[in-house]
Amino acid sequence: MQPRIENLKTKKLIGKRFKMSLADNKTGELWKSFMPKRKEISNNISNDLISMVIYKTGHFADFKSTNEFEKWAAIEVADFENVPNGMETFKLPEGLYVVFDYKGSSTDMSIFQYIFGTWIPKSDYSLDDRPHFEILGEKYKNEDPNSEEEIWIPIKPK
Repeated sequence: MQPRIENLKTKKLIGKRFKMSLADNKTGELWKSFMPKRKEISNNISNDLISMVIYKTGHFADFKSTNEFEKWAAIEVADFENVPNGMETFKLPEGLYVVFDYKGSSTDMSIFQYIFGTWIPKSDYSLDDRPHFEILGEKYKNEDPNSEEEIWIPIKPK
């Protein structure tokens, strides 16, 4: 799998967020609370959904399944002028990312084992301390083995 390196420009997001861990995963609950209200976001740039994770510094260095992180279900917007009740805003900062075009089930974690265990250690980059996210476009089908998404991992030169 050959990823591409992208320099992301700042993105404005509107969505919902939950604190969770891998041991106490609330991803399904987060998306169930977001999806019925997403149509209330009137200034979206596209129909793509964004699944974003904000990890605490040191999350991966001292990895445990109980380490908490913040997960977002969001949509990119042009501005923050109309924020629906119960939703929040987030400015995703610009920076360098490695992007993997992934095809497979959202429950198959082997892609992340490859990214963090093989690709990053063998690359000229190290993990950067910025949000990680996936872009879930029209070919995204959740747990379907034919589902497609883009996985964006923040990097910096070693």
